[in-house]
Amino acid sequence: MHWQTLAASLTLTASGADALLRFSCSQLVVERLDPLVNPGMAPSPHLHQIVGGNAFNISMDPKAPPPTVATCTTCTFADDFSNYWTAVLYFKARNGSYHRVSQKPNVGFEQATGGMTIYYTPYIGNTKSTVTAFQPGFRMLIGQQNYRTKAEAQKFRQLTYTCLKDPMTRSGETMDMPTAPCKAGIMANVRFPTCWDGKNLDSPDHMSHVAYPTSGTFESNGPCPTTHPVKIPQLFYEVIWDTTPFNDKALWPADGSQPFVWSQGDQTGYGSHGDYVFGWKDNALQKAMDTNCNINCPQLKTQSIAVGNKCTRQEQVKESIDGWVDSLPGGEMSGMEHA
Repeated sequence: MHWQTLAASLTLTASGADALLRFSCSQLVVERLDPLVNPGMAPSPHLHQIVGGNAFNISMDPKAPPPTVATCTTCTFADDFSNYWTAVLYFKARNGSYHRVSQKPNVGFEQATGGMTIYYTPYIGNTKSTVTAFQPGFRMLIGQQNYRTKAEAQKFRQLTYTCLKDPMTRSGETMDMPTAPCKAGIMANVRFPTCWDGKNLDSPDHMSHVAYPTSGTFESNGPCPTTHPVKIPQLFYEVIWDTTPFNDKALWPADGSQPFVWSQGDQTGYGSHGDYVFGWKDNALQKAMDTNCNINCPQLKTQSIAVGNKCTRQEQVKESIDGWVDSLPGGEMSGMEHA
């Protein structure tokens, strides 16, 4: 299919990867829930956009793995009932009101209501290595919602932005939120650590059980630290925010500063973060990693994007999040999470 060829070309150009899964996950729900950081809290402090299996709920009990609860998934690999989520981007007008920024499909992916592109990469280039797929009950978080300086954000060196000149742009990543209008929107790139301690499926901060390579990056085949010796796939989200309706600089702050704000109240962009709850059925992900699937994976069960678009879940938090609003959903509470 044309979109698969195009997707492969984009991905290989961007990362040099010779083996990876790259697939679409349509929007499941947008609401104030965070079962990883705020389990049992409804509403949670700030708004998230969630894709994946419809088992997503307030608590996500580790004793009830998503594949045993979910009845559908928004992802094109039909055995992936994982949940992937990030904060939501808003535009802040000169009068102080906010408008939610919608998402747009990535190249070659037709999504009904936005979503993400998800990657799982076992190795880069010609240096093949064995990776251990995430295990049932595994979950993790990357980023800190309360960070507001670049010095803080350096800890998460692979949380970046791409100012899209056109839908094909895959260069020019920065840690800073773009400060000029982007012709085709802003892509938020969320790359998770690729080393695991081999013992804990989670940790109190949802990060300590994983780590970045001791030097370099996953892409440069950096070695894992001795404390986290197990190589895991690089999990990577691409989220394209359609900022184009707000590209008129006359709408931007009078001082020319960039007007986009994450839903936790972060206008710096340094509070970008992503959450993950593993939910692949049986050994499907390990099978894909062992066979070095490249975009397509005949070993896995797939479904069309149209079928994925039909997977939905009823909102559990009822509130107005669209149109012009006077404050971010959650108001002052939005800045409390992950503190």
